[in-house]
Amino acid sequence: MSNQCPCGSGLELSKCCSPYISGEAQAPTAEALMRSRYTAYVLKELDYLKATLAPEALKDHDDASVRQWAESAEWLGLTIHDTWAGQEGDEAGIVEFSAKYAIDGEEQDHRERSRFHFLDGKWLYVDGQMVAGPPIRKEPKIGRNEPCPCGSGKKYKKCCGR
Repeated sequence: MSNQCPCGSGLELSKCCSPYISGEAQAPTAEALMRSRYTAYVLKELDYLKATLAPEALKDHDDASVRQWAESAEWLGLTIHDTWAGQEGDEAGIVEFSAKYAIDGEEQDHRERSRFHFLDGKWLYVDGQMVAGPPIRKEPKIGRNEPCPCGSGKKYKKCCGR
């Protein structure tokens, strides 16, 4: 196994998420906690995933479901899209991310906007909301001055582009 941390930070695991997962240190920001939770899924450190849940999130936690997802997925990468607050000194933060994984060879992209609270000296995951990614255009965009694709011979802006 590579020494590089699965969270995509570019750092060695021992200098990135491992100290948080092992309990040697607390994640200093909401993003660091998000990265370490992804790494915990990759490493199947399920106790850490449960330990980093806010009290209100523990009500809906299902050990068996988390175990099944962690063990059945091949984790392919984490992308952090944006963060709002969640720094040292903040009480709350939001991290929007995508986690790529494959189950039975079919690739998936889980995009979520997660909320975190700083409680009793540590960051905790509260909940997440699924986020749709940017729209995917399947056809090339038609310029206003290009011929209309309907075949009329007119410019697009004078035909179907009205």
